[in-house]
Amino acid sequence: MKVSLTKGASEGPNKLNAFDNALLEAKIGNVNLIPVSSMLPPNTEVIPMPNFEPGEMTNCVLSHQYSDNPGDEISAVIAFCQAREMGCVIETGGINRDVKELEEEARFMAEYMMEKRELEIIDYKEVIQTHEVIDKASVVAALVYHNPKRH
Repeated sequence: MKVSLTKGASEGPNKLNAFDNALLEAKIGNVNLIPVSSMLPPNTEVIPMPNFEPGEMTNCVLSHQYSDNPGDEISAVIAFCQAREMGCVIETGGINRDVKELEEEARFMAEYMMEKRELEIIDYKEVIQTHEVIDKASVVAALVYHNPKRH
């Protein structure tokens, strides 16, 4: 399986448009996102974001945050741990949270999932998107699963 990590942040005139603009910045704004739970098969490979076909059905684990309070710092985080047998993905985020605290929380959650499965971690990756709100803003971070028929 091939996956990509991506992120985006944007302002917009309302909650929906701010979210859509953040998805566009993350290069996943023209696809249909299908939320999935957080499991990866063995030998998952992280590759750069491809160009998806408009309207393509795309599985992902998505973290997003919105605020319309100027000055808020909004954050979205995706992280994953990989073992030989499988991998686990987590999402977290928040408003006005310390980035270091979010990094630690993400790592803890991913490592805990692996520990409960008695799996040895061989790889860990994360992506964090932050943004200081000007008016109405959204941030996204995603792990996108690639369609094996296309990629």
